[in-house]
Amino acid sequence: MTITNLSEEHVNQLISFQKNEITEYYLYQKIAKKVKNEQNRTLLLEIANDEKRHYDFWKQYTHTDVKPNRWAIFKFYWIIRLLGLTFGIKLMEKGEAGAQIAYKEACSYIPDARKVVEDEDAHEAELINMIEEKKLDHVGSIVLGLNDALVELTGVLAGLTFALQNTKLIALAGLITGIAASFSMAASEYLSKRAEDENADALVSSLYTGAAYIITVVLLILPYLLISNFFISLGATLVIAVLIIFLFNYYISVAKDLNFRRRFTEMAVISLGVAALSFGIGFVIRQFLGVEV
Repeated sequence: MTITNLSEEHVNQLISFQKNEITEYYLYQKIAKKVKNEQNRTLLLEIANDEKRHYDFWKQYTHTDVKPNRWAIFKFYWIIRLLGLTFGIKLMEKGEAGAQIAYKEACSYIPDARKVVEDEDAHEAELINMIEEKKLDHVGSIVLGLNDALVELTGVLAGLTFALQNTKLIALAGLITGIAASFSMAASEYLSKRAEDENADALVSSLYTGAAYIITVVLLILPYLLISNFFISLGATLVIAVLIIFLFNYYISVAKDLNFRRRFTEMAVISLGVAALSFGIGFVIRQFLGVEV
């Protein structure tokens, strides 16, 4: 259908659509070249072709060639390389919420746009959900290691802070406890996976659990190695704990389409609640035993 009476504002809007589509076309093409998984490569190229069809559809009304946004290609390419294919693509798609509103507006002056956009967007969503990524298969193991380390170490460090009141001693005790617990958690995850399914990739799951645990331990104890005041160290540790919870839950909520606010609130309340309870226990034990360090 040919429409010749488009206003300058409408043409500029369509040109912005073209820019988004051609940018994503080149991005998906670029990512596909680096992907080893044959299924994922095929899916990415199919999504890229969808974006190119979008671009060509808008071009028939603007009669204009548009160049891609090189900065957006660079940014999302490296987000995907560093943080994973599923997360990067879904983050990019979530950023298009405003574009969807603009597309609906465009349907008011280009009726043919409605069916094309709805069909293609549904197709792209289906393809994105078919993407396979190994690290997301082990999210449960990462959650186990991360959550256990946050709950246990924030509690231990809070209790030790009041009981010992010496940053070096607290860091030493926390590291010993944390490292030992990380090995214990990794071993438990291995045995649990083997018990559930003899063919499960138990070793990889245990490594994810142990790695998530020990990285969290190091980050939580770091303030006690850098700051001499033990109360400030505890405050910094709690801030780091909340930041870890925020970043991890944001990542998972985007990659797996989960409710961010509910998951973040639940994990933060549990971790900080245990820390507060342990701090109180440390105070009571210190007073009861009359320990002076």
